Amino acid sequence: MGTSLQLVDRLVPGANLEAYIQAASRIPVLSVDEERELAERLHYEGDVEAARQLVLSHLRFVVHIARSYSGYGLSQADLIQEGNVGLMKAVKRFNPEYGVRLVSFAVHWIKAEIHEFILRNWRIVKVATTKAQRKLFFNLRSQKKKLAWLNHDELNAVAADLGVEPRVVREMEGRLASQDTAFDGPMDDDDDNAYQAPAYYLEDRRNDPAVQLENADWTEDSNGRLMEALSSLDERSQDILRERWLSDSKSTLHELADKYGVSAERIRQLEKNAMKKIRNQMTEAA
Repeated sequence: MGTSLQLVDRLVPGANLEAYIQAASRIPVLSVDEERELAERLHYEGDVEAARQLVLSHLRFVVHIARSYSGYGLSQADLIQEGNVGLMKAVKRFNPEYGVRLVSFAVHWIKAEIHEFILRNWRIVKVATTKAQRKLFFNLRSQKKKLAWLNHDELNAVAADLGVEPRVVREMEGRLASQDTAFDGPMDDDDDNAYQAPAYYLEDRRNDPAVQLENADWTEDSNGRLMEALSSLDERSQDILRERWLSDSKSTLHELADKYGVSAERIRQLEKNAMKKIRNQMTEAA
């Protein structure tokens, strides 16, 4: 056992995957008593060596679980590495008083880390962000391994089985069927295929001279009508609006009330009436 532990210590899945898997598979599975002894040393004494042995003796289970996620097009080595992170988290939290084997406790943590990795890396655009969407993603993808596009009855059956609305299943089905597309297209594309890339049909019109001129004209016209409407108000109403909306250091209702010797409520009414007159005049002039 010591030789296998030393060997797997020097290996990582990404460096030599086959050698790593063979080394991990040669580490003996712990007996119930051995596992409990190591778990107690870790839990009660903080024994790091006990934690190391618990992790290494369960690497084969991580490999087995990671293989079940091979259909996502992601590196097997990366999946195993993420699963190992989950295993280490499980070992750290394992309490020998739970009365269960470590592998039963660790399965949740191993799968959780692999799920997070898949959702982060399967697509450039995230397909699932909420807890409910993540559950639907993995359950629906499992269903889709044996189904083509869902018909009406299949859609309702899957929705009922997963406890979600049919429209949610259809939306996730569309996300699963979609593919990431490079904005500029592959470098080796010929001229005919190149024009299918989004860069050739998604336009950015923000810097279009015609659009810029139109926006500038609209802004100038709006400002002109605003100034004209403002000048039609009495002097006090003009001052209230300027102090309340056009000044860098805006005045409060109480400050303007003190200035004109009226209540703050009266200033609010004058402001409201002035704004209404301006809106009406600008609408009529448009």
